[in-house]
Amino acid sequence: MVSRSALLVARLLWGVPVLLFLLAGYQAKVARDLRHTLDEGMPARAEVTAYHRVDRKDVTHAEVSLRVRLAGGAVLEKRQLALPYSLAFLVERDTLDVRVLPGADQEVVITEIAATQARIARMNAAMSFVAFLLFGAGVFWWNRYLRRRGDPARRSAA
Repeated sequence: MVSRSALLVARLLWGVPVLLFLLAGYQAKVARDLRHTLDEGMPARAEVTAYHRVDRKDVTHAEVSLRVRLAGGAVLEKRQLALPYSLAFLVERDTLDVRVLPGADQEVVITEIAATQARIARMNAAMSFVAFLLFGAGVFWWNRYLRRRGDPARRSAA
């Protein structure tokens, strides 16, 4: 016999593979959006208004804020754009070459690192999808085990 609490936990565990699948889809979309802006965007020059990098052992983080002057005279500002820490040294300058695609999900990408960022996002999507498959198989197996054999915690010691 399976207790209600064990069944409830076994059913709630399905939330983890669902979240991993959604994360994989989101990362795939980010990779596509980065690549789309890199391929279709207009070349522009951006002024770096802020650069922040944390080099502590327990926390590594880098971000940049940009001001882009578009061809029509408009100014586009992007604040606190997260950067892959391993690529942050490439943007430690006063101006950067960027690609701009107004209205896109990724409006501004830094030309020098966008292809690598898209590759990283694709790898994250692949890892999340593999984790979804593995965790989903485990949750499936555990739910099936509980249905067929019952809760092992409820069995008496022989």
